[in-house]
Amino acid sequence: MTSTALSVPTAADVTAGQELPTLTFRISRAQLVKYCGASGDFNVIHWNQRHALSVGLPDVIAHGLCTMGTSGRVVTDWIRDPTRVIEYGVRFSSPVPVADDDTGTEITVGAVVAEFDQSTGLARIEITARMGETDVMTRAYAIVQLA
Repeated sequence: MTSTALSVPTAADVTAGQELPTLTFRISRAQLVKYCGASGDFNVIHWNQRHALSVGLPDVIAHGLCTMGTSGRVVTDWIRDPTRVIEYGVRFSSPVPVADDDTGTEITVGAVVAEFDQSTGLARIEITARMGETDVMTRAYAIVQLA
């Protein structure tokens, strides 16, 4: 898809209750290792299965901020300009175990315009992120400034 295929939403295009396109992504062990290097977070629960199991986790788990950042793409892909994101916050509700295979763990992210103020162009987007039937983030939201 080219950048011209999607237009930047404007205040005239948005209504409360509007759903954003769903995004599905996979987190793999290779991505976790790369994220360790990029973030400087080398906690062994993110790359060493033996250690993760020894502390009661179901497997190696994804970094919360990796899940958060990737899930935020549901908003930035829609708004087409990440500088329009004024605020973004989540609470983590479940770890994201990542098996040692070639497929990784699938996360499905959805979002809806919960509130929209036509006079200011500010929209509050509520975000859901699920691994199968399990919510991995709660109270996830973004505030965006529409043109």
